[in-house]
Amino acid sequence: MPTPASTTLEKPVDPLAFRHVLGHFCSGVTIITGVEDGPPGPAPAGFTCQSFASLSLDPPLVTFSVAKTSRTWPRIAPTGGFCVNLLAVEQEDLCRSFAVSGADKFAGVEWSPAPVTGSPVLAGSLGWIDCTVEAVHPGGDHWLVLGRVLGLDTVPAVTEAEPLLYYRSAFRRPAA
Repeated sequence: MPTPASTTLEKPVDPLAFRHVLGHFCSGVTIITGVEDGPPGPAPAGFTCQSFASLSLDPPLVTFSVAKTSRTWPRIAPTGGFCVNLLAVEQEDLCRSFAVSGADKFAGVEWSPAPVTGSPVLAGSLGWIDCTVEAVHPGGDHWLVLGRVLGLDTVPAVTEAEPLLYYRSAFRRPAA
């Protein structure tokens, strides 16, 4: 039986197979938000992100990846701060709207500023994590962003809700 290393050397990994296999890994869904500096003034910006994870307790760091083709991340990155909004299953429509390019994603969306960065904390989220950008590294067709956690909390009125999950190319709710 070939080892994974010898299989990798024999031929490149098929992108469809890569997507299929990794689609069997369940991930939580977040919306990364920030406040874009620019004319006519500060404006909220955000995008849906399922590639988020905690990284370190000491110092407190989180990480996410964003496509290099993203139109939203270049609007947030220069500010040096962002907020991770942990989505509840009831926020699937919001999640879908933040995944679309070009739309006014914040139209009709209730939010409040995170305490340190001022990045949007979206109403109805399970929790939020207010961060500064610690580092950004290239990773293939994505950027790997490391964030230093400056503040975080759960939302008491929402914490009993179920998280929004992504599994096998579809949004899911946890099985009871």
